Amino acid sequence: MTDEVGVVTGDLTLRTEISGSEVVVRVQYKDADEWYVVTGAKATLRDPSDIDAVHAVVVGILNRPEG
Repeated sequence: MTDEVGVVTGDLTLRTEISGSEVVVRVQYKDADEWYVVTGAKATLRDPSDIDAVHAVVVGILNRPEG
């Protein structure tokens, strides 16, 4: 689910971004230009070095190859 367009499915690219202490997760359709914010995927990090762990958790939650 995304804030901008609702449900997205298919081949997607996932990106976890950090700005200061704020982290946001975005997805895009493979090879598209537009990025969409994953609903509920915004948080504040105490330590910016935690970004890799956050990304790994998000991949584990959102990767649903069987649908």
